[in-house]
Amino acid sequence: MSFSLNKRLIAIGIVVALGVGLLVFFGGHRNVPEPAPFAPTETKSPDPQYKVIGLSVEGRKIESYTYGNGEINLAFVGGIHGGYEQNSVLLAYKFIDYFEANPEMIPQNLTVTIIPSANPDGVYKVAGEEDTVPGRFNAHAVDLNRNFDCKWKPESTWRGNIVSAGSEPFSEPEAMAIRNFVLENNPNAVVFWHSQSNAVYASECEDGILPETLDIMSAYSKASGYPAVESFDSYEITGDAEGWLASINIPAITVELQTHEAVEWERNLAGVNALFEYYSFVWIKD
Repeated sequence: MSFSLNKRLIAIGIVVALGVGLLVFFGGHRNVPEPAPFAPTETKSPDPQYKVIGLSVEGRKIESYTYGNGEINLAFVGGIHGGYEQNSVLLAYKFIDYFEANPEMIPQNLTVTIIPSANPDGVYKVAGEEDTVPGRFNAHAVDLNRNFDCKWKPESTWRGNIVSAGSEPFSEPEAMAIRNFVLENNPNAVVFWHSQSNAVYASECEDGILPETLDIMSAYSKASGYPAVESFDSYEITGDAEGWLASINIPAITVELQTHEAVEWERNLAGVNALFEYYSFVWIKD
């Protein structure tokens, strides 16, 4: 079985969960796989490589797709807020299709990994529903982007709401999967796709913003047209993934799409290409 067919079969669960309209987007997927016991797997293929990096609370796969074999590693993560930000999942899958069809677009010095859905239970939860807010949380009703080890508190905020951040940092298997991926692969930078604030945000924790974070925020912003925002100050956020990455000296940015519907492909393709250009001219970090 070819890698392309494997990838299509693996993507079935998320695509069906997003409803009939999203079936048109991907085409032809009909079945949602039943959760299975966790067993890390990897499909051996010269390029790209597929890997299951963890399982959700309900046993759905958290997957990664890796392209290229360069010494500089970039990671892109969609869907940490599940079905509430389902277009970030669709954008990630569009990049997967794009890089499969155009592998030459990955510069030779880069390795690029895409984690399309960091909260698959949240996607499944709101399949076909008009109210997608419940899909923001995982199956434990935890906001996963408050479950990381940066100024963590058991309760955090989202807009005017109090949200659960879990029982401790990385208490949730989805956050653990992202943490383990980062610690095993030591990416040079990580981009998280969200919606719908129409901006690119820098990350910071206790020690402020890393200089390289400002560089990649500016590069993505200038190319995509999303305004660059150094610090989010609308309300307090604790335990976010980007902040945790900053605390371990890994640059990270949050790209907020303008709506919850469109993938805004041209803007994000331009932003990703700007990062590729930036990292094609820098030395590998110590």
